[in-house]
Amino acid sequence: MAVSALALNQQVLCFSNSRTRAISRPWFPKKATLLNSQKAHIFIVSCSSSSTSQSPEANTQSAESCVNLGLSLFSKGRVKDALVQFETALTLDPNPEEAQAALYNKACCHAYRGEGKKAADCLRTALRDYNLKFGTILNDPDLASFRASPEFKELQEEARLGGEDIGYSFRRDLKLISEVQAPFRGVRRFFYVAFSAAAGISLFFTLPRLFSAIKGGDGAPDLWETAGNAAINIGGIIVLVALFFWDNRKEEEQLAQISRDETLSRLPLRLSTNRVVELVQLRDTVRPVILAGKKETVSLAIQKAERFRTELLRRGVLLVPVIWGEGRTPQVEKKGFGASPKAAAALPSIGEDFEKRAQSITEKSKLKAEIRFRAEVVSPEEWERWIRDQQKSEGVTPGEDVYIILRLDGRARRSGKGMPDWPQIVQELPPMEALLSKLER
Repeated sequence: MAVSALALNQQVLCFSNSRTRAISRPWFPKKATLLNSQKAHIFIVSCSSSSTSQSPEANTQSAESCVNLGLSLFSKGRVKDALVQFETALTLDPNPEEAQAALYNKACCHAYRGEGKKAADCLRTALRDYNLKFGTILNDPDLASFRASPEFKELQEEARLGGEDIGYSFRRDLKLISEVQAPFRGVRRFFYVAFSAAAGISLFFTLPRLFSAIKGGDGAPDLWETAGNAAINIGGIIVLVALFFWDNRKEEEQLAQISRDETLSRLPLRLSTNRVVELVQLRDTVRPVILAGKKETVSLAIQKAERFRTELLRRGVLLVPVIWGEGRTPQVEKKGFGASPKAAAALPSIGEDFEKRAQSITEKSKLKAEIRFRAEVVSPEEWERWIRDQQKSEGVTPGEDVYIILRLDGRARRSGKGMPDWPQIVQELPPMEALLSKLER
């Protein structure tokens, strides 16, 4: 479980894996990163368990002890009891680090119980009052189900916009990335404001002359010339203000896209080695091609891609199929004594004829090669939600069959309705060893 914890000897915020336990020895922090380029002000630790755990009665009633006991209970599957401990910690006058840890882990408990609104409320408070980094929410596997919920989408949008109710840290990180991608936006805004001010000052002195010209009389300025100057100033102000607001709207669109890109980079995949990685870990290595749609459509597209397997592999293409609705009916993988009898019968026994066994081995080898050409999505709900958000941003009806080709640096290269034209993609994408591929990294 990626959770917050409190050190007994150091007041730090910790996030660990699913084997986290309350411990009695010092913690050993390691730094984490946010948005791939910003250093987060939290620590990542891997926590081990002691041989025995203390009972609630044996612990001193303090916020720190309640948080650590809650972590221990959560790791044992006692989510309801852990939730009680985190709530108790919040009533014991916790310091900021303890309050952040209690709120964050309380949110993890609510997410585990399917209580999205309560989880969002806890995270919103931690973000606003206790400087929780939004990147932590994006990275925690225990919040995977929450990230697929409407409450997370609402929370993410609030964090992107910033404000008194959610804090400004996430928006500040997004704006730093935006400034790198559009370094002259600030210069343009300066000129918009400067020229608007100059036009306003000129108009301030032109209006009295215009009134005097309208009245006429001796010494009155020329009416048409004065009216022309006033019109130029008014037109300039209107154009510059419009450009300023247009630039602001483009910035908001860019921040929304950066937020979606960050969410995409944290989506998990299962590789052929059965190792689960985040998409960001595959940067500079492959060009993922996301195929989203109905099962029949996606399967047909993969079959067509098989004809160009060699050329696509040369170009670093990795197929990522996403089937609409697949995340709503998760399949439980049984292991050990619970395995299906069909799994044991995957390969024929020695007593069966040689031809049948050879055919089965060939099919198994082909399957293994296919897995190298493809990756399996983990947490399909998150993938589907991200794709639907991307469709909305591009004006595509959510739920349509679409494909998205990513660059080597992880950003979207091209997308379209339906399934991709593989010969065109072979022509479009340069081989991995080509100069253009090196520039794309």
